[in-house]
Amino acid sequence: MTDIKTLIKNLHPLETKVLLKYGLKDALTSERLQTELGYKEGHANQAFSWLAGKKLLAETARTPHTYFELTDFGKSIAKNGTAEERIVSFLKESGPHLLPEIAAKLGLENKDVGSAFGTLSRDGVLAMNAEKKAEYTGKALPERLTITKQLIERAMTKENGQLDAADMSKQEIEVMGGLTKKRGVSETPFRTIERETVTYKLTEAFSQVVDALKKAGITGNEIGEITPAMLASGDWKKGTFRAYNISIPPARIIPGRTNPYVQFLESVKDKLCSLGFQEFDGPLVETEFWNGDALFMPQFHAARDIHDVYRIKTPTHAKSIEEPYLSNVRAVHENGGGTGSRGWNYSFDTEFTRRLIMRSQGTVLSAHQLHKAEIPGKYFGIARCFRYDKVDATHLSDFYQTEGIVLGNDVNLRTLLGFLRMFAVEIAGATEVKYVPGYFPFTEPSIEVHIKHPKLGWFELGGSGIFRPEVTKAMGIDVPVLAWGIGIDRMALMALGLNDLRELFSSDIEKVRLRKARF
Repeated sequence: MTDIKTLIKNLHPLETKVLLKYGLKDALTSERLQTELGYKEGHANQAFSWLAGKKLLAETARTPHTYFELTDFGKSIAKNGTAEERIVSFLKESGPHLLPEIAAKLGLENKDVGSAFGTLSRDGVLAMNAEKKAEYTGKALPERLTITKQLIERAMTKENGQLDAADMSKQEIEVMGGLTKKRGVSETPFRTIERETVTYKLTEAFSQVVDALKKAGITGNEIGEITPAMLASGDWKKGTFRAYNISIPPARIIPGRTNPYVQFLESVKDKLCSLGFQEFDGPLVETEFWNGDALFMPQFHAARDIHDVYRIKTPTHAKSIEEPYLSNVRAVHENGGGTGSRGWNYSFDTEFTRRLIMRSQGTVLSAHQLHKAEIPGKYFGIARCFRYDKVDATHLSDFYQTEGIVLGNDVNLRTLLGFLRMFAVEIAGATEVKYVPGYFPFTEPSIEVHIKHPKLGWFELGGSGIFRPEVTKAMGIDVPVLAWGIGIDRMALMALGLNDLRELFSSDIEKVRLRKARF
């Protein structure tokens, strides 16, 4: 009985109330405790964790649930309609128009109009005429748009704006697949939320504990702390106090040391500086101009969708863009400028190009460096980047990239492959490396370097290539420029012997203390 007495003295009131309220036949979930005991979700989960650790509770089932929650963008669609519906309605009334004209008339962004036109043209609803203008073909809108409207209207009627996948038809689920993203939720009507309902039951051992609680007169309502209000009212005299164990030893005092990930970042800098590279840096807040336009990414093209950027609320736009780079880049986009290219053949939006965002890729540093770089020259930077991304073992919503460029008449693809191998083998510590053809709007050829992790298998370490003339000549550079953007977080994954990127930023200090870099 000594063990039982010790146990009940160390029970938290959250545990005590559960033990006294329920029996062996009760199926317990977080939702039930929130409803019947007034617990918050965190309190319910904490009570389950503590009771399970004491062998008084056991997990019996896990039931997965998928919900689709309406986003702010979805609410705007409920008010104004989808871009596809608005574009078709406009073309029905006004006749054929250029895509940038449609964007200006409807207050949409060029890239959204471009994406909507591409989808509707595949459906046969819109087509491009001989004058490169979009026109309505007369074909009825696809059924998916009707279903989209119904789903958004249904979500608007829900207090939490959520639709349960279990209540949706197969056709609705198929349509929802195009309305939500698992990795990144910006500019989508819905976001996917995946949850699990965990069910528990009390174990046979709880009966003895309950009897001891009742015998000791412990209810779970014992006073744990004295508040000013209790002192003023005298209520502290009416209750009983919770016992505390004053013999618990104090926490260890451990001397600090360099964080292994910080140590790894410094080692990368040391390695590149020893090879003659100069370091560059830049602000976290950038304009669309440097983040995309200067890299020959068209403003209207779906290629921009790979970068789910965070926009700045205040101020929303930069006052100006440096000349002559704005004029040069504008000419390259509209007609190729003096690069020998035909460009993208659209009207460059000077309002959009000034929009402020959190930089989504380290290549923005290279774009800034080009016009002031020495020839020949070697430059690198370690940049914190931000994308609206689903966090998992190999993805984070904000992450480090090591970005670099090498300029000179004598550099070529073989030189680039040598640098990529250095990152993969000498810095990341990979033993298996492969190169895969890739696509980036600003490089040609484009190459991805992949490495094999002992637990996670093959994954992309980063992208690279040789800058296109549309990028370099607009900045006054007329020699080959090698460029790469390597995920330094992923290199650390290999070098530090980790299996999950989230461990780089772990709050578990014991794991951080034990972790050692291999260098």
